[in-house]
Amino acid sequence: MADSQTYTIHALELGRMGNFIYVIHDHVSDRAAVVDPAWDVPAILAVAKRSGLRITDILLTHSHFDHINGVEVLLNHSDAQLHLLRAEAAFWDRYTDLPTLHDGGDCIRLGETAIEILHTPGHTPGSACYRLGDQVLTGDTLFVFGCGRCDLRGGDPELMYQSLQHLSERLPDHTIIYPGHNYGITPTTTMAEQLAGNPFLHFANASGFVEYRTHLHDREEPYRPEQAAFTHASSGLGSRN
Repeated sequence: MADSQTYTIHALELGRMGNFIYVIHDHVSDRAAVVDPAWDVPAILAVAKRSGLRITDILLTHSHFDHINGVEVLLNHSDAQLHLLRAEAAFWDRYTDLPTLHDGGDCIRLGETAIEILHTPGHTPGSACYRLGDQVLTGDTLFVFGCGRCDLRGGDPELMYQSLQHLSERLPDHTIIYPGHNYGITPTTTMAEQLAGNPFLHFANASGFVEYRTHLHDREEPYRPEQAAFTHASSGLGSRN
């Protein structure tokens, strides 16, 4: 659980794939937004009940089954508004008349809490990260010392490279990362730790990243830090400093 002046992020690890489901609690309004409701909706509702929260919003990082299989049940237990990126709605081709559709750069207001939407395609065309000040919920874009797959339908390793570069350049070192799965040695991390130890952030060009992500990546979970100690012309691997 992470607290700020205006909000708290509650994290639940649910399901057989180590999914993180997040409940964002706005302190002023006692409204809550659930990010990627899946696997165990009663557990999500219990968090809201314990804190006296009213679930008003559902935020999707993307539309894969393991991140959305609780949406319908949660909608039946609340009057929540569903949010996702316009590009993901077109890819998903479901709930097209139901959600509030967004573009990258839009802001969702949860009471006094501002949630910025970052469009980070690569895992799917409309994958999103949600930024709350110096904390970012990264879905299946950025993991602790890893990144999302690009070989599923809608995946694109070149776009994933661009999205990771964008996050690396935009997010300050102290930014706290909340991933969509518990695949690393810790449940959360900082951007500085990822820049230093995440091999997917160590590539100087897209071709090296694509080769590694598509053909060479065979690391086992939990993911651990790896140093970029050299530059290799064929792989494009090297220090970002």
